[in-house]
Amino acid sequence: MALAPFIYEIFALGDTAITIDLGNRIDKALNEEIIYRYYQFKQEPLTGMIEAVPAYSSLTIYYDIAAVRKKIQDGSTAFEYLRKEIERKLLRPVQTTNIEKRVVDIPVCYESEFAPDIDKLIIHKKISREEIIRVHTFSSYRVYMMGFLPGFAYMGVVDESISVPRKTQPVRTAAGSVGIAGNQTGIYPLDSPGGWQIIGRTPLQLFDPGKQEFSLLRTGDEVKFYAISKDEFYQLKKN
Repeated sequence: MALAPFIYEIFALGDTAITIDLGNRIDKALNEEIIYRYYQFKQEPLTGMIEAVPAYSSLTIYYDIAAVRKKIQDGSTAFEYLRKEIERKLLRPVQTTNIEKRVVDIPVCYESEFAPDIDKLIIHKKISREEIIRVHTFSSYRVYMMGFLPGFAYMGVVDESISVPRKTQPVRTAAGSVGIAGNQTGIYPLDSPGGWQIIGRTPLQLFDPGKQEFSLLRTGDEVKFYAISKDEFYQLKKN
């Protein structure tokens, strides 16, 4: 798979990072290309590369500037050197068959105890609680990027019938809270301030620093929510 069909821009992000940007929008095809390139750069790192961080439609590569400067012989900058290295890599197709495609099922209790904002959504969208649950659990959601908190996945795309703006001010939000903000849905992995509209909660632990893979979700996953009762929530919470 090659990047040729996409228009891209490469720009510096400070003195020690460089970004490949495919456009500021939510688009599955762009996101897939970013993920493919993420794995390509992990397998074939740039000179001095420290880490690569994929987002919705961009990939940012952080690097050791001293390691890059050791390679520069023509008086160019570290950015110019890496830009040329990146452009050479982007001309080459990437292997996509060895990238694991995962579907993750996540239980959610939508009862009022765990859904402090669902009544506002009912009023705002003129929709029943049952319909909100049906719509939210009907589709699968792509994890477009990780960020904000460790283990926090930005997922989309939410159906317009339950899409709702984020809160004007953040409030304390419990770990496991499932929220909506615009056409995105997400799960708070930790207790934290948050501005998403909370419509339920999962008993699953999204972030565990004691595990080798500390985040339950990762970029490129497909997530499917399913509804559970309060009793089921507490039973799963014990396990």
